[in-house]
Amino acid sequence: MSKSLLDDAFAHHVWATVRLIDACIPLSPGQLATNVPGTYGSIIETLRHLVDGDGFYLYGLTGDRAHGINTDHMDLRELQSAITTNSAAWSRLLAQNPDPDAITLELDDDGFERRATTGIRFAQALHHGTDHRSQVCTALTSLGVEPPSIDVWDFGKEAGRNIEIEPVQRHT
Repeated sequence: MSKSLLDDAFAHHVWATVRLIDACIPLSPGQLATNVPGTYGSIIETLRHLVDGDGFYLYGLTGDRAHGINTDHMDLRELQSAITTNSAAWSRLLAQNPDPDAITLELDDDGFERRATTGIRFAQALHHGTDHRSQVCTALTSLGVEPPSIDVWDFGKEAGRNIEIEPVQRHT
């Protein structure tokens, strides 16, 4: 079975989130409460929001309420488990080769309504994760903690899907 064009993108999305959570596990509760201006919130709030949003996007695309988890009180290990579970759900969804032009409907209890294509919802899920991972990296840097490298090139190297060959140094 061939992979979806987006499999690597969503595998990176989960890998980068797991790697970032790993970097946050040694932090103290006070450090996890660090809030940097211009970001979503504290490190722990942002990670909870990121994982919660991921489940929300899966729920919106699949209709499976099991993806609608409450992350409000989850610790880092629980968040890591939830995002890892989402990885398999993203793969199953992509394997169905969804129509990127199909319209999906989002209705909130307060009357808010959004109609968006499936392609836009996939793009939003990836953007949302990238944006909030960047914010957590900014907060880590403010603490003097070196954030992990979570870019796509590093993911590709680790997954064996990106091979880099350094040029040979010529001696003169």
